[in-house]
Amino acid sequence: MDISLFFFADSAAADGYRLLLESARFADTHGLTAVWTPERHFHPFGGLYPNPAVTGAAVAAVTERVAVRAGSVVAPLHHPLRIAEEWSVVDNLSHGRAGVSFASGWHARDFALRPETYADRRSAMVDTIATVRRLWRGEEVEFPDGAGGKPALRIFPAPVQPELPVWITSAGSTDTFRAAGRLGAGVLTHLLGQDRAALGRNIAAYREEFAAVHGDATRAHVTLMLHTMLGAGRDRVRDQVREPFSAYLRSSMDLIARTASAVLPAGFDVDRLPDRDKDFLVAHAFDRYFTSSGLFGTVADGVATAGSLRDLGVDEIACLIDFGVPHDEVLASLRHLADLHEETGTGG
Repeated sequence: MDISLFFFADSAAADGYRLLLESARFADTHGLTAVWTPERHFHPFGGLYPNPAVTGAAVAAVTERVAVRAGSVVAPLHHPLRIAEEWSVVDNLSHGRAGVSFASGWHARDFALRPETYADRRSAMVDTIATVRRLWRGEEVEFPDGAGGKPALRIFPAPVQPELPVWITSAGSTDTFRAAGRLGAGVLTHLLGQDRAALGRNIAAYREEFAAVHGDATRAHVTLMLHTMLGAGRDRVRDQVREPFSAYLRSSMDLIARTASAVLPAGFDVDRLPDRDKDFLVAHAFDRYFTSSGLFGTVADGVATAGSLRDLGVDEIACLIDFGVPHDEVLASLRHLADLHEETGTGG
């Protein structure tokens, strides 16, 4: 089990990148595995992160050993040449620490960047991954140019790593887990659209597919993103996170819809609910995350959570820490993650 940091949401603070960079330095000096930054567009929820190559380059510049990863690059929104070039720069800045999780995309409005790819976004993701891998290995690949030609192109600078570490992001679809196995990629997932039992079944399907195609599953790797805050006492942590995490949940009601899927009919528009009902769903979601779908409480709670997830086949916990708790409190809490790292024998 590895312990990493994951960033996704906080855009309210004027010094939002301070948390990212100071946390990255902490991860680097305390033996954590990776720092993941996402790709988000056109929404304050996650709005600090429109390009993980840019934030990844910043992390690379202030660290020496921690892995620098995208969680995730929305592949259909970008030309594969651009993805390969940008992440090769990150690989060079970090001296070979770059890694990328690819996603097919979630929101139609994100495809304002490249609307022609929306309908076939899943197949476009697979094709893009294949092309980026070829470019990363130094192969020349033909692309149409502005004059009607189709020259064979190679990226510069050449990356440091001979192979790009690749993950596929899945919201809980077994088909996506299996696709990652066929591609020989890792999986980056979460508990927003699946419970632990479903996660265990999906991981088993992933490893089965990986072994069937590639001979064995020793290189298979499952990263689970969890909202995280550890402290000296469970009740104290609950008090710290209740207000900011509840506000965080309100700011993205699609998370609420996934969390409340057991009590709401399929296709129900949660935004149509009266405020009092939204408050009820937020409270319900908060309790679920705090008790069973996050990494909250003491280091001892974290050890128990890590053990149960390891039993499901999870290799890495990516701790999402930027959901609205004041930055100084988050930074102070990181020492407890370092203690979890020591207690569970995790590390890079």
